[in-house]
Amino acid sequence: MAVTEITLDSIVSTKYQTGTSPAGGPVTQKKSLNYVKPTATSQDIYDVAAALSGLSQYPLLNVVLSKNWELTDE
Repeated sequence: MAVTEITLDSIVSTKYQTGTSPAGGPVTQKKSLNYVKPTATSQDIYDVAAALSGLSQYPLLNVVLSKNWELTDE
C-alpha cells in the first residue's frame, strides 16, 4: 500500500543576531511565521524571509522551514 502525505501546516523561522554576550558569543532572537501556504516553494519562502530581514536592524543568521504532514496508508 502506498502512503499518502497531506501537508497540515508549515512554519518559517528566522534567526537574527541581536547582540553579543559578555563572553563574546552571539545573542540571537527567533521570529516565526505560521500558516505558510503548502504550495509555496522553498525558494519563494527564502526570498520572502530574506526580503523581510532587510527591514530588520539585525543581521539574519538563518531561515528554517518546518512542515507537518499527516501520513495515511491507503
